[in-house]
Amino acid sequence: MKFTEGFWLRSELANALYASEAYEMQPIDNGMRILAPVAKIDSRGATLNQPTITLEFRATGKNAVTIRAWHFAGYDTGLPRFETNETDREVILNETENEYRMSFDDLTIVVTKYPFGYRFESQGKIITECGFRNLGYMRWNRQPSTMLPQSNYLDETRCEPYMLTELSVGPEESIYGLGERFTAFAKNGQTVQTWNEDGGTASDIAYKSVPFYLSNRGYGVFVNHTGNVSFEVASEKVGYVGFSVPGEALEYTFLYGPDLHDVLRSYTDLTGKPALPPAWSFGLWLSTSFTTNYDEDTTSSFIEGMAERDIPLSVFHFDCFWMREFRWCDFEWDERVFPDTKGMLQRYKDRGLKICVWINPYVAQNTEMFNEGMREGYLLKRADGKGVWQTDNWQAGMSVVDFTNPAASAWYCAKLKRLIDLGVDCFKTDFGERIPVNVAYYDGSDPVAMHNYYTFIYNKYVFELLQQEKGENEAVLFARSATAGSQQFPVHWGGDCMATYPSMAETLRGGLSFAMSGFSFWSHDISGFESTATPDLYKRWAAFGLMSTHSRLHGSTSYRVPWLFDDEANEVVSSFTKLKCRLMPYIFSKSVQAHREGVPVMRPMVLEFTNDPAVRYLDLQYMLGESLLVAPVFSADSQVRFYLPDGRWTDLLSGQVRKGGRWFEAEYDYFSMPLYVRENSLMPIGMISERPDYDYEKNLELHYYLPVADGSANREIVDVKGNSVTIIKASRQGDTIKFEGLMPDAGWKIVLHNGAEEIKTILAKEESMIIKL
Repeated sequence: MKFTEGFWLRSELANALYASEAYEMQPIDNGMRILAPVAKIDSRGATLNQPTITLEFRATGKNAVTIRAWHFAGYDTGLPRFETNETDREVILNETENEYRMSFDDLTIVVTKYPFGYRFESQGKIITECGFRNLGYMRWNRQPSTMLPQSNYLDETRCEPYMLTELSVGPEESIYGLGERFTAFAKNGQTVQTWNEDGGTASDIAYKSVPFYLSNRGYGVFVNHTGNVSFEVASEKVGYVGFSVPGEALEYTFLYGPDLHDVLRSYTDLTGKPALPPAWSFGLWLSTSFTTNYDEDTTSSFIEGMAERDIPLSVFHFDCFWMREFRWCDFEWDERVFPDTKGMLQRYKDRGLKICVWINPYVAQNTEMFNEGMREGYLLKRADGKGVWQTDNWQAGMSVVDFTNPAASAWYCAKLKRLIDLGVDCFKTDFGERIPVNVAYYDGSDPVAMHNYYTFIYNKYVFELLQQEKGENEAVLFARSATAGSQQFPVHWGGDCMATYPSMAETLRGGLSFAMSGFSFWSHDISGFESTATPDLYKRWAAFGLMSTHSRLHGSTSYRVPWLFDDEANEVVSSFTKLKCRLMPYIFSKSVQAHREGVPVMRPMVLEFTNDPAVRYLDLQYMLGESLLVAPVFSADSQVRFYLPDGRWTDLLSGQVRKGGRWFEAEYDYFSMPLYVRENSLMPIGMISERPDYDYEKNLELHYYLPVADGSANREIVDVKGNSVTIIKASRQGDTIKFEGLMPDAGWKIVLHNGAEEIKTILAKEESMIIKL
């Protein structure tokens, strides 16, 4: 939110008070408390009628410090809080003539007494700072007192209070994250509101708003407020990121790396690690689409058609109309089109498929479930106390399940358990961002703060039900909305995109911002949700979709089976689905790493090559793990312009070697795109191309790409459940390479790529082997 009118003027509505002096410091557990008057105290009389801002700095994790600033301590917001995992750290406090200092791990927080300011330092270098007039209390639109109507006295209680903090941004600093945002990848110059809305992928509105940003200078900032946080990212003041919240207090956590991977590890330590999705979920998903007409004959023809065309299929998804119209969601199958639901699902499962069905947290009026929910008090109430909140938007007379009521949550999950018992394996948890604010919650939560937080509770209950019923490593969602901490309940998809190349590009931008916000598993509607793609776009988007962690064919008013586009589309989808299945020993090992550490599988170039100035703004290519570069084709002329960082890179499909540190432009047919393996990479590739879930540790090919002189590489091999099987180490000395950690009885082959035309293949016969190049 902007409180100024350009550099010189403050808004007349702001009535700003800024921390001016660090008047005193008190030690507290794991930190210090600072009392900061809004004017310099130069006499005893100056302490009278003098507002103050109080700050606490607490060490809450490795290189993590939580800062809380407040004006009135007694202001009760009724806000829900993000679930965080804090750890105690020992700190060292000291005072100099004009500074208070707090040190722990690699961080030092320095508070200047006058003029007020504080900065974060590491090894004597300033990382970022909050200076004079960067910490403020805003009495927005303050009104005259009703007690003294004839005076000019402005009443402190008759205003909209806001707290503001601004942190400096350096000349070569870029800011990323803040959720799945479809605007420019680097957020500098943007105003970002973290307010979830159903707005598609073509605007600054987001389904998944996360009050966390990441800087290429090696730090992150998480603002711990579930309501709307307004970010001015080098916009209101181009040298600062400002963030403000309504109310009398603001809390954020500063997380220092300095490596960006370490920042994401710390952030997900704080807000939760992602669960590991089951291996089968990485295969191809096929949907009925949204408003299309379908019955069992239709869905069966799709499944059979995929098999006939040699396209491996893992999951079949039933979208909204598995239920009757005007009855979403009562969780009752439409028996007019699915008369034998249990038998149908079993027939599909006999073919090796998993089953997904669409759900949301809304209950239409024309259902017995609505009557039951209204009777038992399970639905959100009107703010005026006149019964259940309802709307005709989406479903006639629908209401919203109140997940703050434990009985309502149990009731909702019991409905879902019946579907699981019938044969459903997972749920597409749609919506969760259209949450009203003129309502009353069972537990008294503030409805504005619950607007974003609702999706966390909704998806958490559904995910935990699947864990309970299916097992720890078998739970997976397909969720559209999210907030901080929602990374614990994968997978998320990008929402309603159009069938155009620009929409394909904005979809990728959203995914890359989402990855920089702590989310590890992500998908999107291949070929676009709205409208119907051209055969050209369909095939290009299929290649991109199948080089994402999760891959789904889904649309709005038309089917997405490839044969409706052209014959070649069948071959393209088959080819890339099989390639992904073969890459699963690598992809799933990166997924296990994401589950343990919080470092995403799909990585923006700047996350992997932070010190390369050429990648700061790259948003049309990415890394899949640390070893595989992916650059989708975004043009009907088949041309791709892509950048390879320093080092040598091998085309995964053709074997061509290119020297990096420069841009390339090339033409690619529909069965290829730039897929480059980084030098000195150990890449495990499976021999199974028909399914994503198999014994990864058996009969694999261990490809070693362009081993560097005197270099070494490691690669963990995991099984289909995510358990570590072995860690392979390869080290090169001169013209020999030593391999350790091999599995001689597993049928492995070692494949050496040294840039020559000949590729050397050796059977792995021993646990440790030395091989000459």
